Amino acid sequence: MCAELSSSSPRAWQRMLSGRRLNLLDPSPLDVELSDIAHGLARVARWNGQTIGDHAFSVAQHCVVVEEIALMLKPDLDIQWRMAILLHDAPEYVIGDMISPFKNVMGGTYKAVEERLHHAIHGAFNLPPDLPVSIAKLAKKADIISAYLEAIHLAGFSKAEADKIFGKPAKVTAEQLDALAASIEPLPTKDAQEAFLARFAELNEARKIVGGR
Repeated sequence: MCAELSSSSPRAWQRMLSGRRLNLLDPSPLDVELSDIAHGLARVARWNGQTIGDHAFSVAQHCVVVEEIALMLKPDLDIQWRMAILLHDAPEYVIGDMISPFKNVMGGTYKAVEERLHHAIHGAFNLPPDLPVSIAKLAKKADIISAYLEAIHLAGFSKAEADKIFGKPAKVTAEQLDALAASIEPLPTKDAQEAFLARFAELNEARKIVGGR
């Protein structure tokens, strides 16, 4: 557990429900707990909560969908990369889900904090600090496809507007898009949290079986 900062220093750590204190300026893999990630992500709303339905569409559920899409795009995707893609937005359990326009305004400071958190999270689960370029591109493509579907089905965008902003998904059939649309029905918080934990556990077990790290 990271050491207490002096009383004269601005507090840069957040206390998690697990009891860990995660230092945002210098996050340690030892202070990263899966239960904290799942708990936090299930309570962070995509689109700043501006979505239809009785429940917010959480980042936890989005992460599960993005991993599903990545596997659809690349059926032979290695288990460790599936896990990394599931965790692609994991830093948001600490810093929240800022919409893209605000991230662009924030610029380098936000990205630097996000990158440090990503490295700590990857370290906690024995993943490389940075993804290979091909996997990073795959994760981004899957993320955009999920955002495209969320925009149309949850956030009030017209298809024409989504096509213009996100780009019409390539190499994905209409049937696949229809099937994925069912996956973005917003879940209650507890269900989204459990879905994230279940997918991680499934991938972690498969990783052990194939002799992953």
